[in-house]
Amino acid sequence: MTHHYQETYDRSLRDPEGFWGEVAEDCHWYKKWDQVLDDSNKPFYCWFKGGELNTCYNALDLHVESGRAEQTALIHDSPVTDSITYYTYRELRDKVARFAGVLADQGVEKGDRVIIYMPMIPEAAIAMLACARLGAVHSVVFGGFAANELATRINDAKPRVIVSASCGIEGSRVIEYKPLLDKAVELAKSKPEKCIVYQRPMVNAPLSGDRDLDWDECMQKARDRDCVRVKSEDPLYILYTSGTTGQPKGVVRDNGGHMVALKWSMKAVYNIDPGDVFWTASDIGWVVGHSYIIYAPLFKGSTTVMYEGKPVGTPNAGAFWRVISQHGVKTFFTAPTAFRAIKQQDPQCMYVKQYDISNFEYLFLAGERTDPDTLGWAEQHLQVPVIDHWWQTETAWAIAANCVGIEQFPVKPGSPTKPVPGWNLHTLDTQGEPLPPGEIGTLAVKLPLPPGSLMTLWGNDQGFVDKYLSTFPGYYNTADAGYIDEDGYVFVMGRTDDIINVAGHRLSTGAIEEVLAEHPDVAECAVVGVEDELKGQVPIGFVVVSAGVDRDYSEIEQECVKLVRDQIGPVAAFKSATVVQRLPKTRSGKVLRGTMQKIADNREYSIPATIDDPEILNEIQKNLIDKGFAQ
Repeated sequence: MTHHYQETYDRSLRDPEGFWGEVAEDCHWYKKWDQVLDDSNKPFYCWFKGGELNTCYNALDLHVESGRAEQTALIHDSPVTDSITYYTYRELRDKVARFAGVLADQGVEKGDRVIIYMPMIPEAAIAMLACARLGAVHSVVFGGFAANELATRINDAKPRVIVSASCGIEGSRVIEYKPLLDKAVELAKSKPEKCIVYQRPMVNAPLSGDRDLDWDECMQKARDRDCVRVKSEDPLYILYTSGTTGQPKGVVRDNGGHMVALKWSMKAVYNIDPGDVFWTASDIGWVVGHSYIIYAPLFKGSTTVMYEGKPVGTPNAGAFWRVISQHGVKTFFTAPTAFRAIKQQDPQCMYVKQYDISNFEYLFLAGERTDPDTLGWAEQHLQVPVIDHWWQTETAWAIAANCVGIEQFPVKPGSPTKPVPGWNLHTLDTQGEPLPPGEIGTLAVKLPLPPGSLMTLWGNDQGFVDKYLSTFPGYYNTADAGYIDEDGYVFVMGRTDDIINVAGHRLSTGAIEEVLAEHPDVAECAVVGVEDELKGQVPIGFVVVSAGVDRDYSEIEQECVKLVRDQIGPVAAFKSATVVQRLPKTRSGKVLRGTMQKIADNREYSIPATIDDPEILNEIQKNLIDKGFAQ
């Protein structure tokens, strides 16, 4: 084995300016930077100070001008509308340039904000890139978000224009967006000047007064606009973290550092070269969609797949294999929860046998911790490396990963492998002191953060410091708990509040979930810690059984309890597992453990705006009452 990874990682920490300066040479700059890293205003670091660029130029125009004009840039695959649309780099560049003209006609200039409230359609990508073309700051809000949640984001970002669509499609349900948009604008104190609405064939939304404009009519009248030069530190977008209540947390991403880091990550982390097909099954409303559906694949000159569908039900549990086969996907990236849904519906993975996936080389998972059982199931049936990697909305790209484009390491189940070059990762105790290998603490990144990470929170510099930098001075607090083993592998055990204290013993709910997932009838599970007068906290488990299992659920529950007692021991005080039909999740697939914990502890909770189906919480509460927890 070579030491290519270790050499790369060590240099990225020892000489960050030299390392990232060389990486940045692979991008197009109108004016080269004066300073790779400006640390004169700590803790607000600035990458590529003095550099001038345009993100849209690097994503589209550069490839058109360098010989990739006729290569496919974007594939929109929509099983919910039974349609597939292809865009070459030239076609996508032309549509983006024209929509930039639409925005400019409405007065949008460099620095203005534009909210994009759209489903997974090509026009959403076009709107994002058009903002970048003009130097405007986009803020994508997940399509179908409740009106009051959209209103809080309007008030915070104060957009000049909102871009929306007449409807989105969730499985078989058509969700009208215009009534939600109208209500949000009514609730908001800050009013947009214009709303541009793309009319989908399923719903023709009524346009009101002088405020609303029709996308197609505007496109016919507009003229193409060229790229606008922006500074490296100028904001590219604002992305509000999911589940926000009260004062929104708008993560601010710069133009220069974001471009450099994401383009580099395509080869280093995912082993993607220009012309390769890369598919991320996420939504543009989340950071994953921003980074790896839109920006990074286009920076690299690869082909990106934009999927409007589900892992199951559109039409079946073979949907992913069909897309991989049909479009020749090399690297696929999705959330572990998607694979648990497939495993629950098709435990033997029979559908994959219907498709030729010989071009498929890597599966990457992120969004929440990949349990070893799901990882093993995917490895067994897909026969490709299955790679967990760990990152956050705030970071824009992976903190820890098996960087297959640098040096591929053996997988350790439960670990996203090693820190990615640029990320100076440590495990800290409550006093901020580094912990030895194998001891659980808070995972924190020594400053400065690498390029691409959040610059601050929109309009709230102090909030940025208080939220992320104050707990451990000199470090970014990920708020994730875990440890780094003697081989340098990172183990992320969950959020720091997922470490529970049972009679003085610190236990990871993620470790208990790993054990439950080993039960042959369990498709997915979640464990939360609930208050206990004697022990402080005790863990309780929720399990979803695989499709086709026809057994007494009480037997399965008893077997789950025995598994935990056998593998972790009586110290876990695990005495309760309950079978539920589904787990409450956000639309991005994260299990709402915190909400479940509040229900169990009889504490007040608000239904998160991002929840997939609020009715699931009623079932959880009923189960907890039956078990003697909630009231």
